[in-house]
Amino acid sequence: MFYEPKDGHGLPHNPFNALITPRPIAWVSTRDANGVRNLAPYSFFNGTSYTPPQVMFASTGTKSDQPEGKDSLANIRETGVFCINIVEETMRDAMNVSTTGFDKDVDEFERAGLEAAQCDTIDCPRLVGAPASMECRMTQIVEQLGENNFIIMGEVTGIHMRDDCIVDGIFDVTTFRPLARLGYRDYSVVDNTFTLARPDD
Repeated sequence: MFYEPKDGHGLPHNPFNALITPRPIAWVSTRDANGVRNLAPYSFFNGTSYTPPQVMFASTGTKSDQPEGKDSLANIRETGVFCINIVEETMRDAMNVSTTGFDKDVDEFERAGLEAAQCDTIDCPRLVGAPASMECRMTQIVEQLGENNFIIMGEVTGIHMRDDCIVDGIFDVTTFRPLARLGYRDYSVVDNTFTLARPDD
């Protein structure tokens, strides 16, 4: 099968985001200028550099109570900061609650029954109990083609790692089984790993 996106694919559901899989999930926590907390998952997410450590996630679509984009994007525009929390398998139901299109004055931490703590390097909430959380200062917001498509980029200024996830000096993802997005409404977990030595190691 071949199709050009401008002509449509003719399938019951759009296959595009199932092609880029598995994708890590950034559970992005923010706070608006009035102090209302927000927590929302984004699966167009990755790290972009080691030194200094930098990350990106993409916000697509809009909400009826936001003039442009999603609550996370609006909050980051206002405050310049955000925190990326890593999602473990046991948090999948709470993560799913936070996908709901709540009004912008609703606190997703409360709705999902989650505890927040203050970040150390930025004025932003983070998720208590997450395997890891990365405190970020926004460096740029890039507008993409199409309506309400944005890339949010940030420098990581502080990193929290849960102690039980560090095994023999290594952050071991098998201790918490990170949740990954597969496309459509499908997810997976990382429950096994293997090591490959590079030829020039």
